[in-house]
Amino acid sequence: MKKKILFMLIFFMAVSLLLPFAAAAQEGDEIRVAFGADPESLDPFYAQSSPAAMVMVHMMETLFEMKPNGDIVPLLAEDYDVSDDGLTYDLYLREDVEFHDGTPFNAEAVKFNLDRLIEGGAVYSFLIDRITNIEVIDEYTVRLQTDEPFAPILAHLSHDFISMISPAAVEEYGDDVGSNPVGTGPYIFQEWSRGEEIVMTRNEDYWGENANIENFKVLVVPEEATRVVMLETGEAHAIMNVPARDVPRLTENPEVTVESVPSLRTLYIGLHNQREPFDDVRVRKAVNYAVDTEAIVENILAGAGRPSDAPISPDIFGYSGQEIYQYNPERARELLAEAGYEDGLEVEFYYPTGRYPMDATIAQAVQSQLATVGIDAKMTTMEWATYLEVVGQEPEKVEHDMYFLGWGTVTGDADYGLYALFHSDEIAPAGNNWHFADYPEVDRLLEEARVNTDPQAREELYAQAIELIWDDAQWIFLHSISQLNGVRNEVAGLVHHPREHIEVMDAYFVD
Repeated sequence: MKKKILFMLIFFMAVSLLLPFAAAAQEGDEIRVAFGADPESLDPFYAQSSPAAMVMVHMMETLFEMKPNGDIVPLLAEDYDVSDDGLTYDLYLREDVEFHDGTPFNAEAVKFNLDRLIEGGAVYSFLIDRITNIEVIDEYTVRLQTDEPFAPILAHLSHDFISMISPAAVEEYGDDVGSNPVGTGPYIFQEWSRGEEIVMTRNEDYWGENANIENFKVLVVPEEATRVVMLETGEAHAIMNVPARDVPRLTENPEVTVESVPSLRTLYIGLHNQREPFDDVRVRKAVNYAVDTEAIVENILAGAGRPSDAPISPDIFGYSGQEIYQYNPERARELLAEAGYEDGLEVEFYYPTGRYPMDATIAQAVQSQLATVGIDAKMTTMEWATYLEVVGQEPEKVEHDMYFLGWGTVTGDADYGLYALFHSDEIAPAGNNWHFADYPEVDRLLEEARVNTDPQAREELYAQAIELIWDDAQWIFLHSISQLNGVRNEVAGLVHHPREHIEVMDAYFVD
């Protein structure tokens, strides 16, 4: 089974095949990539953001993988069979793979990992919790069974947070394995200085082709301007989330290239749907009319995005565009007055800094636009791991009314972008429905779409669910983004994946 994401392969790859750097030759034994947020964990059980995934994909591997063109293909599973009733999957594993600690990767290891995620209630266990039985058939064959068809199962098994980690390492380190990860991938974990850097070295015994560059450092640099300077000076060979304001200048720099790459991410502002004032749909619609998403995309992102017309991006299977909430502050004031807030109101607005393109600037713009309709948004920011912990608590514990977040539907299937965020079973802390929406008809549609194997029928179900979510204004729907990554021209072979990875496995230095 293959899932395709409907956009051009040439943009997916965005491989840095760049001209030689004219200055002195670079050292060829270390590559450094800077991004804006420290991972919360490197354990698939606890990981929940793309910074974690960006690191993990170099050290750990999944049973299936999503290629940059959207195809879902075998990785640690060499092949698979599906029963006629769609309830049984036999996975045939590679026989030449070891974990970095020398222990074997086999069917027992797969069963251990999947059982751990499902039975322990991992953050992303919803991806595979429809699997009801995991059976070891022989050393390199594992059987997965479900009680009903589960259409997105292979796409979900490609998710970075369903990566295989050494059972021996889990036994040795326990809950601290996220700081001592042991996978099967082309790089081996060495050191993590929290808030500063993560260090990896090449796996010389990798089952596939060895990485070209021996050492790999991921640098944690929340400040956008600092990342740009590091790119210009060579302290970093590549950076993620180049600020749009710096693109024209960097484009004129002969030593660097800015890659514009499609992303599967939608940005939004979640609204506490179970507490005043946002338990009233009129207030939720009012704030949507109060925020000028087109101006944000044009003036802050310099066009590197698209105002949202759905809670998922257009490139996702199951997308269905709606009529956007056009900027209309007068209509916003009318709705607020109808809801009893003609004299205005105060709200607590939490946002991250350095995680998303221009996130702090966008949050401040939203604050200003809300003020024009009488909403005083009190702003709070914090570092990324703490932010996730604070925002993702149960409804009665959170202190915020609004929060700024993004979601990348990295499987390419709407189930991951809709079920995870809008089904009531996923209300925090159990899942990622952090705006606490509870809409039974949406639940029913999303459940039916999961078990229906007819693609056209699934699209129709998702279209109905999206229409209800949109009309219910459960978020402030902001925009889908394009990745803007900066690369020094002495580096070639980087892959800018639509999952928001800069992958260095095939990278090399140009002489």
